[in-house]
Amino acid sequence: MTRLPVIVGFGGYNAAGRSSFHHAYRRTILHSLSDEKRVSTLLSLACLMRLVRFEDGQYISDDGEVMTPVQVADTYQSTIESNTLIRRIHASMFDPDKVLASTEFDLNSDETSQFVVRRRDLPQPLPANWQVEALDERTVKVTIDGSISVRMNTVRPMDVQSAGILPTGFLPADQYESRFHPRGLQLTVLGASDAMNSVGIPWDTIMQHISPDQVAVFAASGLGQTDDYGIGGYMQARSHGGRATSKQMALGLNSMPADFVNAYMCGSVGTTGAATGACATFLYNLRLGVDDIVAGRHRLVICGSSEAPVTPEVMEGFAAMSALGTDDRLAKLDGTETADHRRASRPFGENAGFTMGESTQYFVLMDDELALELGADIYGAVPNVFVNADGFKKSISSPGAGNYITVSKAVAAAQAIVGKEAVKERSFIQAHGSSTPQNRITESMIFDKVAKGFDIEKWPVTAVKAFVGHPLGPASGDQLANTLGVFADGIIPGIKTTEKVADDVFDDRLDIVLTDKAAKMDVAFLNSKGFGGNNATAIVLSPSVVESMLTHRYGDQKFQAYCDKREAVRAVAKEYDDKALQGDLQIIYNFGSGIIEEHEISVTEAALSIERFANAIPLEFANPYADMTDG
Repeated sequence: MTRLPVIVGFGGYNAAGRSSFHHAYRRTILHSLSDEKRVSTLLSLACLMRLVRFEDGQYISDDGEVMTPVQVADTYQSTIESNTLIRRIHASMFDPDKVLASTEFDLNSDETSQFVVRRRDLPQPLPANWQVEALDERTVKVTIDGSISVRMNTVRPMDVQSAGILPTGFLPADQYESRFHPRGLQLTVLGASDAMNSVGIPWDTIMQHISPDQVAVFAASGLGQTDDYGIGGYMQARSHGGRATSKQMALGLNSMPADFVNAYMCGSVGTTGAATGACATFLYNLRLGVDDIVAGRHRLVICGSSEAPVTPEVMEGFAAMSALGTDDRLAKLDGTETADHRRASRPFGENAGFTMGESTQYFVLMDDELALELGADIYGAVPNVFVNADGFKKSISSPGAGNYITVSKAVAAAQAIVGKEAVKERSFIQAHGSSTPQNRITESMIFDKVAKGFDIEKWPVTAVKAFVGHPLGPASGDQLANTLGVFADGIIPGIKTTEKVADDVFDDRLDIVLTDKAAKMDVAFLNSKGFGGNNATAIVLSPSVVESMLTHRYGDQKFQAYCDKREAVRAVAKEYDDKALQGDLQIIYNFGSGIIEEHEISVTEAALSIERFANAIPLEFANPYADMTDG
């Protein structure tokens, strides 16, 4: 029996808000929601953004006014809309008009120059034309004969001033004892907490049903942690006249998102890993989890990615490649003097480059048997993730053949599972949709050619980067969270920043969705095209498809018993969501607690036991190479 990897919990944060229970997804279709869901979506964001607080069972505004949920939604909707999704970079990140820079020049004088400095600030070795005279124990007078090289700090505006940043007012560092964590790791803690809480089953309860080595965590960031608390500060410390700290190097590694989940959140002693594949990083880690569940190596996997690349240095690096949409190019597209930062990302339209974003997205997967045993709610399933390279390339950033292979394999594999009709009539694509002129041509060509090959007409295509930007590693995590919302609400988000499909897009067989589209979908294809030929495409099955498969596998009686247990799990999950709507995010962060001591571990030939885990780790192995050995 092949195990089916099912999604039993998910969570995270991006420019659209909190992912669990589809809140961030619903921000992307806000004007297509029922009033009840509109109010819930806006209430979630209002609390995140600190526009209101929840005290004594009531929502209260900053000026002390008691408000009903409907009043909160109606009062703050305009503010929330303006301060979420892609927009001009907010001062809480940095001022894009005054980014720190420096300029170097030589001061030449016919006469000697003098100045006083602290003794400890003298350069070593001293320049040959410097004469130093002690004034006291701490200061010296320097006399220079000739020229001196000077570096002065200054500020300048950035060419790119838009990004998909977290909702204004929501500060990850304030949600727990962040201890100088890089922003990407702050996002890890928040995103993984949201996912684990959304499951509705306490972690200790889950662990009573499996052995501790049947858990795995696969997560990474694409670039690592690039701000001042991570690699960014570590690499710049000396040139800025400072020194590196003991944390910057370790916390900057791109494997840290997985390490944090293991060490501070779930206390796992199971398998861990961090695969990096540029923009396909999330799908690479999802593939590790899916493959391990299918193979029976693990029964529960946490997969995810977190990245906070909205820093001047990272953005200027991508701008130097002409990859980002600069303000000048955006303004020229619209024939205006100023850029429309809200519409910076325009997948499959006339566009100027991608828009940087930040995001954290985590998913809890179980094999189908464990999910039924525990009564876990099922949001969908991921039966396959395909990865292929491009072959020989003329440049590392150019597209190639690999993505044709991954998309074709995904469609063929999905047809084998759910049938041709479901793929032809009830599937859609979450495109990479980076909003570059090259992407709109090459990716649409792939989809159109595959659609023709499989006789698909008007294949719906959407692109979540239009709303939240491109966070690099977690990009397909944004796609997956958005897809689960499509399955739940039956609305494919339109690419509303794109007014019309560009003339050079290949869309004979495609329906590139520009306005919200009501449609019941059974299958989604998540596509990612990363630098260097890192192509990946995942198949996602809807909950209704999964339930039909489970009924077929286990029978009506066992499936009904699962449904009965699921009600209690859903109630616990809803309690978490209700508290999160009130601003209580219930962050999981266990620093310095629950450490396994050596005396808790016992080993025999048959098993290794750790006192705090209900089940032991079996050590009895069969010889898989019996036909090659005497054993």
